[in-house]
Amino acid sequence: MAFPLLDRVLLFLLLLGCLLVGARAWLGDHPQHDPWKPLELSDPDGWATARKVAALRADRQACRGFLERSAIPFAALLPAGEGACRRDDRKRLSAPAHLDVALRPGGAQATCAIDAGLARWLRHGVQPAAEATLGSRVVRIEHLGTANCRRIGGGEEGNWSEHARGNAIDIAGFVLADGRRISVLRDWTASGASDVSASAFLHTVRDAACANFATVLSPDYNAAHANHLHLDQARRSAGWSACR
Repeated sequence: MAFPLLDRVLLFLLLLGCLLVGARAWLGDHPQHDPWKPLELSDPDGWATARKVAALRADRQACRGFLERSAIPFAALLPAGEGACRRDDRKRLSAPAHLDVALRPGGAQATCAIDAGLARWLRHGVQPAAEATLGSRVVRIEHLGTANCRRIGGGEEGNWSEHARGNAIDIAGFVLADGRRISVLRDWTASGASDVSASAFLHTVRDAACANFATVLSPDYNAAHANHLHLDQARRSAGWSACR
């Protein structure tokens, strides 16, 4: 027996309402998939994560909100530099220390988006990979710098590097709690049985960085990156990223 049209419409609306209530409850339990929920440091990667991370690059207030929710200091420093090398978004990188990781040399300054990327990378990429692959946590990260007023490749022409705006950081190595030092230059390519785990760790953290930074360039990209992982937060249309 067929239902009258009105009954069918009411039944459809009832089912739709149940689905919406169920979806809302499910998203509440899985915030990493909820595009309307502000990004939290504790959120694992989900369907909405890439869009939320991209938003931190384009919206300074959203980035500071993420750091504030994560209890990471976000006090801004005064702008510095001029022209293409003006750094108007400048702060001391404090995410590593918040996550019990020393950044050396200390006192590094970069954009809010770099600090936010480091926070998520350390929490969801570096430390899990270190514990799973090397059996020890990372306690120190060694870098080659953040701000450098230069063009890509260091020449007189061409596009300006993200380092010019302090929107990048070059990671050279990791020191573990057990004293071991993992070097991008030395350990990227495994040359013996003892190097396999270190190489695997570096490749894993490179891949994990791609979920948290706009550009990730490794020794696989070219010889200029043989000794470091270049991480930056370049703003690009549609939020696309480069991972090599």
